[in-house]
Amino acid sequence: MEKLKILVVDDESRMRKLVRDFLVKQNFDVLEAGDGEEAVDIFFKEKDIALIILDVMMPKMDGWQVCREIRKYSKVPIIMLTAKGDERDELQGFDLGVDEYITKPFSPKILVARVEAILRRSNLLTKDDEISVGGIELNKAAHQVKIDGQEIELSYKEFELLAYFLENQGIALSREKILNNVWNYDYFGDARTIDTHVKKLRSKMGDKGEYIKTVWGMGYKFEVGE
Repeated sequence: MEKLKILVVDDESRMRKLVRDFLVKQNFDVLEAGDGEEAVDIFFKEKDIALIILDVMMPKMDGWQVCREIRKYSKVPIIMLTAKGDERDELQGFDLGVDEYITKPFSPKILVARVEAILRRSNLLTKDDEISVGGIELNKAAHQVKIDGQEIELSYKEFELLAYFLENQGIALSREKILNNVWNYDYFGDARTIDTHVKKLRSKMGDKGEYIKTVWGMGYKFEVGE
């Protein structure tokens, strides 16, 4: 299988090397850019880049400008890296169509897990929108879920929540992350709404509800037992 190309954009060469080494270990082909202008040049020259990891603070052209420029022509997945944990930054990122948002310092392993989750998600969406795991079949196009062959009735948000869990198997997801991705910032309540939806989802899933594990003090993780 041909390696997927990932463009890593950061003005710190040490950071680029750290990210590149972890991605190469996972069999990705990695291209690097040291500033925003170079990133845009490489992106339009290469054509087949599968995902971009983009630092916000850079000389010549910052991450936001790069994102804006690329979004005019492409829906390529973009992960933003920033030293700031500023909610306004995050909101701006999602407005511009950023897929993920990771604050420095971060664990390279977590970054790789996010990269793989996004690429899985993109691949699933370009195939037939079906995810099948541990006796659960989810069809995005038909908005249908079957458990051991039996269809179950889910509300729109329960369906979206289950799809998000399935696309991020094995990754511990904070309540905030779930809220951002499933509710897309159009919800101004608190994280308890997630707990309520998870409770309902678990009960509708019967025995398979046990796959949604609680990560105490953080959120949830979807993991299929043996």
